[in-house]
Amino acid sequence: MSALPGPGIRTPDQRLRVFVSSTLRELADERRAARAAIERIHLAPVMFELGARPHPPRALYRSYLAQSDVFVGIYAESYGWVAPDEEVSGLEDEYNLAPATMPKLIYIKSTERRDERLTELIARIRSDDTAAYLPFETSGQLEEQLVGDLATLLAERFDAASATPPAAPQTEPAHAARVPAAYSRIIGRDREVAEVVELVSSGRDRVVTLLGPGGIGKSRLAIETAAAAGSRFPDGTAFIALENVLEPDLVLPTIAYGLGIRDSSERPLEERLALALHGRRVLIILDNFEQLVDAAPEIVRLYDLAPDAVFLVTSRIVLRIRGERVYEVPPLSAMDSAAPDSVTRAAGSPAVELFVERARAVKPDFSLTQLNTPAVVAICQALDGLPLAIELAAARMRLLTPAAVLQRLDTRLRLLVDSSRDVPQRQRTLRATIEWSTGLLAEDERRLLWDLGVFSAGFTFEALESIGAGRPWEPRMIEGLEALVDGSLVSQSDVSGEPVFGMLATVREYAVEQLGELGEERVMRDAHAAYIDALTRRVAPELGGPSQREAAGRLDLERGNLRTAVRHLADIGNADLATDIAWRLYLYWWLRGLFYEVRRWMDELMERVPDASDHARAVAEFYHLWSEMWTTNEGAQVIAAFDETADLFAASGDDLGVTMAQATRGLAQVTLGQPDDDTLPLLEKSAESFHREGLRWGETLAHIALGRVAWSRSQTDEANRQFGAALAAAEAGGDPFTQTVARHHLARVRLLSGDMETAARGFSEAMRVSLSLDHEEGIAYAIEGLCAVAASRGDAEVAATLAGAAETTRQRITMYDAPQFVYHTRFLDAATTAANIDDVRRATERGREMSAAEAAEFAFAHVAVSHG
Repeated sequence: MSALPGPGIRTPDQRLRVFVSSTLRELADERRAARAAIERIHLAPVMFELGARPHPPRALYRSYLAQSDVFVGIYAESYGWVAPDEEVSGLEDEYNLAPATMPKLIYIKSTERRDERLTELIARIRSDDTAAYLPFETSGQLEEQLVGDLATLLAERFDAASATPPAAPQTEPAHAARVPAAYSRIIGRDREVAEVVELVSSGRDRVVTLLGPGGIGKSRLAIETAAAAGSRFPDGTAFIALENVLEPDLVLPTIAYGLGIRDSSERPLEERLALALHGRRVLIILDNFEQLVDAAPEIVRLYDLAPDAVFLVTSRIVLRIRGERVYEVPPLSAMDSAAPDSVTRAAGSPAVELFVERARAVKPDFSLTQLNTPAVVAICQALDGLPLAIELAAARMRLLTPAAVLQRLDTRLRLLVDSSRDVPQRQRTLRATIEWSTGLLAEDERRLLWDLGVFSAGFTFEALESIGAGRPWEPRMIEGLEALVDGSLVSQSDVSGEPVFGMLATVREYAVEQLGELGEERVMRDAHAAYIDALTRRVAPELGGPSQREAAGRLDLERGNLRTAVRHLADIGNADLATDIAWRLYLYWWLRGLFYEVRRWMDELMERVPDASDHARAVAEFYHLWSEMWTTNEGAQVIAAFDETADLFAASGDDLGVTMAQATRGLAQVTLGQPDDDTLPLLEKSAESFHREGLRWGETLAHIALGRVAWSRSQTDEANRQFGAALAAAEAGGDPFTQTVARHHLARVRLLSGDMETAARGFSEAMRVSLSLDHEEGIAYAIEGLCAVAASRGDAEVAATLAGAAETTRQRITMYDAPQFVYHTRFLDAATTAANIDDVRRATERGREMSAAEAAEFAFAHVAVSHG
């Protein structure tokens, strides 16, 4: 079996993806074992779990395979079902579609009987030199065997990486909101893509707005433009989804977060954006801006902050701001007038080509004929060339003929067009198509679609099950979801190996409208909020332990739903539940740098519920003060306000809240440079309280604050003791994030004490864990530490390279340490004084071109450290 192809192992934000192929019901236990094995070594399982369909959804699992790195096949007795008009089962089809260069791990379960066709497939696999053929008996044995085999593959990948020249620098932020993958090819938009690429690249326009009604393909055109224009924006492209952002003052924070700027700094947001984007030519895509059109002037503010950035906006409404160029996205043409005859002319038109491709996804043998071409063309023309409407109609080809679709659709279109003359034509057409498409569903399937409208951009099986109790669709949940996916009303994708479902905004709007007409919107929004409440209760405790990465990733999937739930709770005045959810996710907001958004929720909540309980007010005030602590010049007022917040927590009986408020008061005093006689006793008491409660992450942070006070007073031994206590607490809790924070501080003290080898090991381990967490600030700290180590050894060029890389990373994420805690520059200055100034300058520039992950790889390769 060959090693994994390509250059070195992926950075943590691009985890290796393992595609798992097997029959579903027969091997359910084995699939769970495979998922567990893959996640044990922090890879991403890709598992197509929706279940059997009348036709294999080849386009979907082909796209899954295209994004995967390893193929795992698990086979036992069953060959799997062969759909009508298909020659092989989905099981064999997946194997056939796996690229020849993809490593394949094939596990064969011992059994006394096996389908003949599966036996033939296994025999073929044995002759495949890219596949490893391995027997197993039990699911437990499979799990252990898969862990070992994947670990071997990773080792091969590392070996290959060491012999492979480094890849070209990637300057896109590790946290940037990446452009979504396209799960199908774009049809009939070559001219539009070329025109929009020219508009965003010309330098004449700061904002290009893709304008058009829902369903016309604005987002898809933006995605294709980003791919085509990539080389013209050397500093990257960020895709900012705004569908679930309704508050105008969250536009800039959402853009900042999408650019990888964490909200945990003493600098104002505008200043951080200016720093992060200074001199960088980037394309920033703002998708679904129509509900935020009042915030359009915020984009104009970015003109001065980011003079080299270009904005591509999708909207149903013109923004009407300075520097805007509007590009109206046209419908797809339904005829090709240059073709010689009617069938060829129709087949060559973009609208008909789209219809045929989507029809073949559900009915593989569908083709245009002299008999059905007139109906297909008429459908595309009746639907005004709207891509979404065409897809909805084509999805019905499994059961209906084009003539039958045209007859039923035409009736619905005429009814709606006649009754809604105050609505623009294409909006009426799309609504009519959605109504017609949902009218073909069974009643329980329609009710399922309406209920799904309460979710934000995505939802999981777990979420669906949580709101299903007593609903009409509950007994047929899987079948109903399959019908919605097959009808193109619900989409399915894979996020970190988990199936995630979603709806386009236009379909969701229609679903919520129908739910409201049934008088059940409040019921379902309450159920949705209850799901978020239960989810956060279960996941939040894991944020402070060994499963931190997995817990944070699970919450990342639900960020839009978190926002939707809290917004609903604010609307109905349920301040207690809204603040309970926000309070238990404190560590998540910190890890992801989302404090500004939480503060915005809390401030709005207090405006709506002025008579909120003491505990709700305490939580809201805590988050407000946390943001103020980093930006205010009124340090004494913030410190006093934390005392008042502690009193509110005490009045509500929340001892942990009291400890948190007091500990943060002490941290504020350290951060603001205003420690007094109460600071140390307060922090020591907080550390003891956190320890009693078993909250080792809190204990860790309290000891770090104590150590920073000692450090600022040049009390090296005491700082070493406190940072050592912080690391011990973090290791006892198993929390990777606070372990890295403690290791950084302890390594700094060892460095300043002259213990270079111990410091190097500490920085190296902290960087390794920061990489696994995709935490760029932690990576920057470690790079600076190893820069100092290299400089102390007289390796000026390596030190300068690392200093340049750290500088770039800090600029991009706008995270800077307090001046009294910046230390690597003194080592760097001493080392470079005696070095060739041109060599140092060139090394610094090389470092500035590196991403954080590339700088980490360079540090491991060039600074002699031992791990562990």
